[in-house]
Amino acid sequence: MVLQENINPNIIKYMDYLEYERKLSLNTLKSYLNDLKKFNNYFNSNILDLKYDDILKYIQSVDKEDARTIAHYITVINSFYDFLLDENIIKDNPCGNIVSPKVSKKLPVYLTEEEVNRLLDVKLLTPYDYRNKAMLELLYATGLRISELCNLKLTDLDVHNCFVRVFGKGKKERIVPVTDLALKYLIKYVTEYRNIILKNKVSDYLFISNSLTNISRQGFFKIIKKECQRAGINKNVSPHVLRHSFATHLLKHGADLRIIQELLGHEDISTTQIYAHLVNEKLKDDYQYHPRNKIVKEDL
Repeated sequence: MVLQENINPNIIKYMDYLEYERKLSLNTLKSYLNDLKKFNNYFNSNILDLKYDDILKYIQSVDKEDARTIAHYITVINSFYDFLLDENIIKDNPCGNIVSPKVSKKLPVYLTEEEVNRLLDVKLLTPYDYRNKAMLELLYATGLRISELCNLKLTDLDVHNCFVRVFGKGKKERIVPVTDLALKYLIKYVTEYRNIILKNKVSDYLFISNSLTNISRQGFFKIIKKECQRAGINKNVSPHVLRHSFATHLLKHGADLRIIQELLGHEDISTTQIYAHLVNEKLKDDYQYHPRNKIVKEDL
């Protein structure tokens, strides 16, 4: 990760630690760096000399932000000072006693199974339609992150054993099984249409864009928006919504939470448990239709 020369050297040291030892993703690194740059620019001084009151003043200066954003600021700054403490650069963490605001758990948006079926019913007229169909089927069949999908290479697809090899956060490798239906459209795309899109050029990547490079996040986002419009789906659907749908539908049909954790590449089971909350909320909503759920007030 390339940093600007005017960044505080301790921040550079911390970012190197996050990248090479913690192996955080590029997006997470950018988020941490952006927060620390704002923090450093606010004081325009040596951030090693700050006290509790200074940190509190800064947090209060950004309290117009939502609770989730403020909590993230506090987490990043606190983690930065913990690192400096471990490195014996400072003697005390000045923000160790600052309490983060309570952040309510936001249940993820997902598609119903009927909506997924409509979304995946792509009209197959052009080579790009077959590519889009294969991508959407694979994303729903595996729950991959969009970055993982975009970076898949031809050699990551094992059609004989029905799985894809994925390199997730921190470049950790995992093997994810692929459904027969998704595999069917992947094979058709690879054998009949991929070379047409490539125009006889050579690429290691599985999914090829119009510009003959691997498909980008932005490119796929446009594709899924177009297909949602075609399918009459009015929800704000991002590629991650298909990942949420994959996990929710698996859990709803009886899959073990630990298995879903492995498939999604979550390090911590608590990250996966949000889908259990989501399914439980759906069960509560559905229970209102029980014929004896409505109690007449006079009977109370």
